[in-house]
Amino acid sequence: MASPLQTPGVYINEVNAFPNSVVPVATAVPVFIGYTMRADYKGKSYLNQAVEINSLQDFMTFFGVMTGTPPGPAADMQQYAPIYHIIPSSGEGDVTIGGKPLDLLPDPTTIYYLYNSIKLFYQNGGSTAFIVSVGLIPPSAATSKPMAADTPLVNPNVVYSDLYRGLQLSGQESAITMIVIPDAVLLKQADYATLMQNILQQCGLDSPDCCAPGSRVGLLDIYGGESPDPELWHQPGGEIETFRTDVGMNDLKYGIAYYPFLKTTMVQDTDINFINMGGGKELAAVLPDANVEPVKTILGQILTPPATNPPSPLQLENALLGASASYSQLHDHVLEKINTLPPSGAMAGLITMVDNSIGVWRAPANFSLTAVNDTTLKITDSSQGPLNVDAVTGKSINAIRLKPGFGVMVWGARTLDGNSDDWRYVNVRRTMIFIEQSLKLAMQSYVFLPNVDSTWSLVQSMVTSFLTSLWSQGCLAGSSASASFKVAIGLTVQVAVSHPAEFITITISQQAQS
Repeated sequence: MASPLQTPGVYINEVNAFPNSVVPVATAVPVFIGYTMRADYKGKSYLNQAVEINSLQDFMTFFGVMTGTPPGPAADMQQYAPIYHIIPSSGEGDVTIGGKPLDLLPDPTTIYYLYNSIKLFYQNGGSTAFIVSVGLIPPSAATSKPMAADTPLVNPNVVYSDLYRGLQLSGQESAITMIVIPDAVLLKQADYATLMQNILQQCGLDSPDCCAPGSRVGLLDIYGGESPDPELWHQPGGEIETFRTDVGMNDLKYGIAYYPFLKTTMVQDTDINFINMGGGKELAAVLPDANVEPVKTILGQILTPPATNPPSPLQLENALLGASASYSQLHDHVLEKINTLPPSGAMAGLITMVDNSIGVWRAPANFSLTAVNDTTLKITDSSQGPLNVDAVTGKSINAIRLKPGFGVMVWGARTLDGNSDDWRYVNVRRTMIFIEQSLKLAMQSYVFLPNVDSTWSLVQSMVTSFLTSLWSQGCLAGSSASASFKVAIGLTVQVAVSHPAEFITITISQQAQS
């Protein structure tokens, strides 16, 4: 082409020294969907909106109880106010006080998991996350009632349509890479099963309600994991078989399940009081020292507060703890119940920590969980086998186990597609999502360039540079970059993702003395 220059002079023509590059996308950005105490900021409602947060303080700014707005009569500024009723047991009971077995039965309308799951997320390394509040937690009712013994824990205020609406809203955020719905296990079982399938559908490549299909995974909790039967959990009709049936057969490679529930330290001694234990009337009926001073006087002030200068709930709580060893024992057992949480929040935090400190290609297993001191079920090597490998359906479930001297460890790294050689492992599935989404985003600017050799050479150079960088970090398997991936004009990309060893066999034999 003829030069457009007509005026004599010196002209600058800058030439890029470096080619365009592929920018890695974020890999650990969960969305938490559930119920909160509030959902507003500076007079604007954030109910049913995806709100990005980067810390627990951010969460409290939008969704936590603020000064001057206690959540109900059960609180001295409690962020979470569950109620457990103390009922004489017809069996062994949850605790024995004064020789009498007692059941600790929750009022199911007061049980929610989102708030403490967010705390657990940040305790285990969480960072950026999205929150979708689908409803506000009502104040604890004065007419609180315990759930019936030996029945599933179902909160009637946790509604499938609310959580599904939140799931659909999360599909509009392209940055999200993990879906976490701790309150899902509080649904009726049929609704829980439907929601789990909805989650996997949104994660899949054919998702109708996700702006970036194939870009996320679902972290799933097992229904009934808060109180598994130690003898029947792995038997036909138990929690594991029921979960495998409920979750269906579609898009299993995007599902990651963990079991059992965790015993945590998220709620401290000072976070609960006698109101969380059914109140003074129930305590007066079960405490063996209820008619002994000063316990009698304290309970009397709880039941009938003095007309002038009534003591605060905190003062009465501290007095009761100091006066009654039986009440202190009850307090500890109720605290353990309140601190029992589904594992998805902790796992979202752990996965984030591993991604940020090592890389998405590292399996999120053989790590201990922070602020977790036990699990609701002791899983052994023999009982984990059928969890980890299910020859019939392939629906692997990752065990979380207490290992003395090591802590509570994540001891599994498989997706629900455990029979697939391609998508069996969590880190392989998530690494491929990372590579696919990074390349997809980088290629957007080349969609309408001429279909000529120079365009394809530039694209090939970009992709090769990106994959070489991943290989050098240990993401791809192979003794050299050329052995770990191939990039063909067209554009076809083949990568060798490193798999976890998972099974290490050491063979030892004796030899004759020489």
